[in-house]
Amino acid sequence: MDLLNTLVDKGLRRELPTREEALAVLATPDDQLLDVVAAAGKVRRQWFGRRVKLNYLVNLKSGLCPEDCSYCSQRLGSKAEILKYTWLKPDEASKAAAAGVAGGAKRVCLVASGRGPTDRDVDRVSQTIEAIKEQNEGVEVCACLGLLSEGQADRLRSAGADAYNHNLNTSEGTYGEITTTHTYADRVDTVHQAQAAGLSACSGLIAGMGESDEDLVDVVFSLRELDPDSVPVNFLIPFEGTPLAKEWNLTPQRCLRILAMVRFVCPDVEVRLAGGREVHLRSMQPLALHLVNSIFLGDYLTSEGQAGQADLDMIADAGFEVEGAGTTTLPRHRADAAAGCGSHADAGCASEAEACGSHAGGGCGPCGGGAEEATVPAAEVPETPGARTDLVAVRRRGAGTDLAPNA
Repeated sequence: MDLLNTLVDKGLRRELPTREEALAVLATPDDQLLDVVAAAGKVRRQWFGRRVKLNYLVNLKSGLCPEDCSYCSQRLGSKAEILKYTWLKPDEASKAAAAGVAGGAKRVCLVASGRGPTDRDVDRVSQTIEAIKEQNEGVEVCACLGLLSEGQADRLRSAGADAYNHNLNTSEGTYGEITTTHTYADRVDTVHQAQAAGLSACSGLIAGMGESDEDLVDVVFSLRELDPDSVPVNFLIPFEGTPLAKEWNLTPQRCLRILAMVRFVCPDVEVRLAGGREVHLRSMQPLALHLVNSIFLGDYLTSEGQAGQADLDMIADAGFEVEGAGTTTLPRHRADAAAGCGSHADAGCASEAEACGSHAGGGCGPCGGGAEEATVPAAEVPETPGARTDLVAVRRRGAGTDLAPNA
């Protein structure tokens, strides 16, 4: 296809596709899907080889958020039966982080629900960062705490944070339809604050909230302009008890096309497959590794992922390798630029949310993992081809519980 050849050439030169080209990727038919994956895979391999970076989420404070983000299980008024707890102590958070590092995670993403941190909260998180770094040599730490006030990004960097996550989530034109308690501009400002402080910026999106193809292209082009080091791509899991509980409209094929479009628009950036991959991609997850170069290991904030060992087996079986702690994630030109700005980051997440893609005004969504999951009775969900509501589970283990984490 002339379109794919053009997109590969542009990706190898780090040249921005046109909006029409990006929209055309989303409109390709299923019988051309493998061609799309193969083309985007060439761009992925050019800049990242066959390496897959592992990230691990630690939910420092769960639930009871004052923001009204429609997609989030921790939102104001949410009736989702998730874990709710206040701040973990630094040693508790460090213990949780160590489980992810032992499983191969190179980066730990510290997430807390809420609109944004108080100065006292920044002190808490700073102590947690110091504890994690002391006990896990070489680990990267990304904070995801919501909207930042003046000086807070500098304090987090001084404490040892490598990166900060705050997702745009959706297009500026439709942002007011999913959240009313803060603005799209607020989110952009927080990412700029993180960058100005020398933190590696991480900012991504959530797909599957009823947006159009034009909305998806809008937000990805906005991310390209914002220039984060990492772009987590979350797929909404409609949480029972939230306004988007019935939005089951993603298929594995649709998810792969979205990931390919993101890779073409952001060719040399860490693209992280974040929340919702197990539910929406299912057995097609290995194909996504040809498009992304980063995933979350194990569970998310309020939802369960597949077993950590299953993630490692999937990476190996697909012919990829886990990125080592001593390897610089980003291509040399981006890593050098980050170092020139004084960033602590090895140039990674800059997810998850999962990451640490915050989905709410605060850090309620993962840099990846934020399109949260809950048990949704199948009978209550409209029949949508490709939906598998039986795969959804609320997190009941790991941080904030007495049970061992899934890592």
